Amino acid sequence: MDFLFLSRLQFAVATMFHFIFVPLTLGLSFLIAIMETRYVMTRDEIYLKMTRFWGKMFLINFALGVVTGLTLEFQFGTNWGEFSMFVGNIFGPILAFETTSAFFLESVFLGIWIFGWNKVSKGFHAACMWVVFAASTMSAYWIIVANAWMQHPVGYVMENGKAVLHDLSAVLFQEFAILQVMHVLSGAYVLSAFFVMSISAWHLLKKQHVEFFTRSFSMALVLGFVFSIFTVVEGDFHGADVAEKQPVKLAAMESFWETSTHAPVYLFALPDEENERNIIEIGAIPGLLSFLAFKDVNAEVKGLKEFPRQDRPNVLITSFAFKGMVGLGTLFIFLTGWGMIRRKKLSESPLFLKIMLWSMPLPYIANELGWILTEVGRQPWVVYGLLRTSDAGSAVSSPQVLASLAGFVLVYGLLGAIAFYLMAKHALKGPA
Repeated sequence: MDFLFLSRLQFAVATMFHFIFVPLTLGLSFLIAIMETRYVMTRDEIYLKMTRFWGKMFLINFALGVVTGLTLEFQFGTNWGEFSMFVGNIFGPILAFETTSAFFLESVFLGIWIFGWNKVSKGFHAACMWVVFAASTMSAYWIIVANAWMQHPVGYVMENGKAVLHDLSAVLFQEFAILQVMHVLSGAYVLSAFFVMSISAWHLLKKQHVEFFTRSFSMALVLGFVFSIFTVVEGDFHGADVAEKQPVKLAAMESFWETSTHAPVYLFALPDEENERNIIEIGAIPGLLSFLAFKDVNAEVKGLKEFPRQDRPNVLITSFAFKGMVGLGTLFIFLTGWGMIRRKKLSESPLFLKIMLWSMPLPYIANELGWILTEVGRQPWVVYGLLRTSDAGSAVSSPQVLASLAGFVLVYGLLGAIAFYLMAKHALKGPA
């Protein structure tokens, strides 16, 4: 195994493991802020218990998110030196803003929230969680903006072979970044909703703390229903933007080889990249790809054959990640819609509760598939159209990367086991 493959594998392992914890931090902070605000407004002790119970889950998850995120930026310097030098002038301000503003603000107010029970007013304590939510959202915004620049670089000039920041506002507020931020955040809210509903379903099936978990389930259900729909609608806009700015990614997403008008969408296609065709094509819907990409059923869509082989992403992985993400997104709308119908009779709906109990992993899978699509679909570029992944590495040997990869897997595996054990133990125990 060569250095490039091992470095990509190591970064993928670290990033995907880190992102297990990120969306729950984003979404659960929002739900906890609502719960505590309801307590402040009503003085209903159940909302206080909900705040404390889900708050403990949040803190365990948050701690692992911070720990696993620290190593990512170091890899830019150790494994991806050429990339760091190329984008340093762009990423420097963005990541500095994320650390000095968002992460600092999040950490300070989370500390007040943890240690401020009965020491600050109830209203101020609840406000602290709203600040944590806002700061975590701000943190996600800065980081996703950096990733969006890799997908669609804007606001720069080239000097001495490096990208130099020319227009910060163009980087921060480009359409690609805004759409990507909304997609990630909506996916995080869906994941958090399913997390709460799954644990609540387990207790409701056991007839334990029925009122407590009925309220928790109902609150999460509304969030999940709204953002399941929003994610699909926003994803349509995001897909159209990808069609304009990354047409080869769009073609790979749909395993679409021949340029044509009235381009179809296949419900399932198995690509044969060697022979530039699909081995299997099932469920063709004529004109749908043209409409989704350009809002015109007769629009021309470029096929993969329009692009040199060396400029195409891995079609199999990109296509399967996209189809899997879309399929799960559709399922989430169905499940939360079913829940909205049964929300007044949750304790009388054991089948629905069992399905929701076992559905917890699905939003995690959907979120990971989304990032696989985003990153693999950008290949062979690390900065789209400017810097190839093969030219972005450091002068590090394969054995060194292999050793650090083994260390990552070992340490992350241990941390993950501890975190999952603590969260499962607390979830099954229920509110004190």
